[in-house]
Amino acid sequence: MIAPAFSTLTRVTRSSVVHLQKVVRRHLSASVEEGKYVVVQRYKTSDNATMKFPSVWLRDNCYCEQCFHQSSKSRRIDWDRFDTEVLALDVQVDSVAEQVVVKWSDQHTSTYDLKWLREREFHDERRQQYLDGFYRPKPKHWAGQQFREITETFKFQDVMHTDDALQKWLEALAVRGVAIIEDAPLEKTVVRQLADRVGFIRRTTYGEEFIVQAKPGAKNYAYLSDPLPLHTDLPYYEYKPSVNILHCMVQSKSEGGSNLLVDGFHIADRLRAEHPTDYRILTETRVDWNDIGSEDGRSFHNIWRAPVICLDSDGNYTRINHSVPQRDSHFSVPLHAVIPWYQAYAKFVRLARRDAFAFKTKPGDVLTFNNIRLLHGRTGYDDSEQNVRYIVGAYLDWDIIYSKLRVLKSAQAESSAPQ
Repeated sequence: MIAPAFSTLTRVTRSSVVHLQKVVRRHLSASVEEGKYVVVQRYKTSDNATMKFPSVWLRDNCYCEQCFHQSSKSRRIDWDRFDTEVLALDVQVDSVAEQVVVKWSDQHTSTYDLKWLREREFHDERRQQYLDGFYRPKPKHWAGQQFREITETFKFQDVMHTDDALQKWLEALAVRGVAIIEDAPLEKTVVRQLADRVGFIRRTTYGEEFIVQAKPGAKNYAYLSDPLPLHTDLPYYEYKPSVNILHCMVQSKSEGGSNLLVDGFHIADRLRAEHPTDYRILTETRVDWNDIGSEDGRSFHNIWRAPVICLDSDGNYTRINHSVPQRDSHFSVPLHAVIPWYQAYAKFVRLARRDAFAFKTKPGDVLTFNNIRLLHGRTGYDDSEQNVRYIVGAYLDWDIIYSKLRVLKSAQAESSAPQ
């Protein structure tokens, strides 16, 4: 690729004597550091900074037509022949166009926009901004007594018809793990309308939409009017449905039927601080979770083995698994690990129960919450023809939610960018 001619072009070339050369043109300069790094310096701007990029990364991310397929936004470099020892031979800058042009040892030339480089620089602060602001919002944990304070409410029509409300709802779910949508019509299609607004419903063994009400001969513990202990839904799935959408159509007139919610990440925080040994046990011991039965004539036997508290490689929480009814009698751990696990689990359950917040949704409310983070339950209620509780539910997956959030944020950034 031939570098375009710039009216304000300046150039830096490698020297066998001097490893680092620099050129300054107005507010932008560039340099080559031993061929292995390209350094870009910004001057007289609101975000003065030195950005340093590995040559191999820059070459891999050239977005000319030869190296990058524009319509699919996909890299097309032939990695069978890619040289990971590639060197930057010289660098050119154009302060007016705000571009950096690099000539490589493999005879290729690449052009990079300064804005593109700034969004991808390797400084700790910039990387964290991207991770928390665009990749996935950082969760903020909360105690039960903070529920009213941290729970945001949104109007159904606003979420359905304005991208601003939609984005704020999804951000609330990502950060706090819970949000309530009010004034939804008393129609069974509401949960599907919300799911379609984001992406699509996650289907499970129990179908796409499901009805939560007391049923004679119920095959699921949730379909009883008895108290429903705190739990997360479907821990027996390797890829557990992420967000629960529960639309209240009819609420019990009795004192019972209240929702219970608790932030499982907050409980894990407390367990780690107050009982570190028990915390370690619940992060390391894999539990057998299962669900056996049939639905709509289809039999199923779901099993997944995972700890109560799941962590990523950085030690951050990724998922809470908890459901006493769905714990298998098979416990595939060494004999010596059984009793310590029960003792640790009991502490987790007690902490969660003490911290749970009870509240009652009203008809037209849609309770939405993070099923891989929050524990939820329900107090018992009297079920009769005169006292009915009727909830329509569905699930969304975080992959779909995060995707929609990024689309909304990108559109917002584009619309607010100076023309």
